[in-house]
Amino acid sequence: MELSKVIKESVNKALYEDLQGQPDITAMLIPEGRTASARVFTRESMILCGQQWVNEVFHQIDPDVKVDWNYKDGDQIAPDCVIYTLAGKARSLLTGERTALNFLQTLSGVATVTHAYTSKMGNSKTRLLDTRKTIPGLRIAQKYAVKCGGGKNHRMGLFDAFLIKENHISACGSISEAIRAARAIAPVKQVEIEVESIEGLKEAIDAGADIVMLDNFNLERIKEAVALNAGRVKLEVSGDVTLDNIGEFAATNVDFISSGSLTKHIRAINLSMRFDMKIS
Repeated sequence: MELSKVIKESVNKALYEDLQGQPDITAMLIPEGRTASARVFTRESMILCGQQWVNEVFHQIDPDVKVDWNYKDGDQIAPDCVIYTLAGKARSLLTGERTALNFLQTLSGVATVTHAYTSKMGNSKTRLLDTRKTIPGLRIAQKYAVKCGGGKNHRMGLFDAFLIKENHISACGSISEAIRAARAIAPVKQVEIEVESIEGLKEAIDAGADIVMLDNFNLERIKEAVALNAGRVKLEVSGDVTLDNIGEFAATNVDFISSGSLTKHIRAINLSMRFDMKIS
């Protein structure tokens, strides 16, 4: 789905949660005609992500609100820096404040932690991937944030590539049979399969997998797998990936490392909005 359409729909749903088609009764404390300006700043170091969501929030509330950005998505921003400024009707700025910050601090949180992980990987050829462990309704937004932080996207959903896991293998009867069935269903789609042993890796290679996921392999077994594979298929490491060990995993020269922590264990960035002038 086109990103602009996703943003429009997700912002519309978020605003409905707050307003449900009714006015912001707290903002009504301010006389309707009064205007104001405001600034939004970060209290901590961050990688910015979410500009288009913020713009859409204020556009849907009041198209006359002016949003001026000092940075772009993907930029690293130091604490206390002003990210963007607003100008327009005071009621509009106040109504959109929390919804805009919710998107920005959440997506910037994903981008920031992704950047932290990729920074630990040095000059390795290994690429960091996200997973489907995302907040319901924010799949595309969070995967966009991962890219802003320097990571890569795994499959988007259950439709664009095969990811054959333990239960699929059990239901099919074997690794080889699962791969054969996948090729019969969609010959041109990528086939990835999860294995839990070196023997499983051998079977997956022989059966013609495109990518083999090494599930919860320790460092020594990953090295063994890389040597055995000798570049025949792509290898992905998954499970128990942390900031402390990702550098060691990347040094093995596997093709990919995937981590659900990028989108699942989110800590929102600490952002604030302050009015800079007396409301007139």
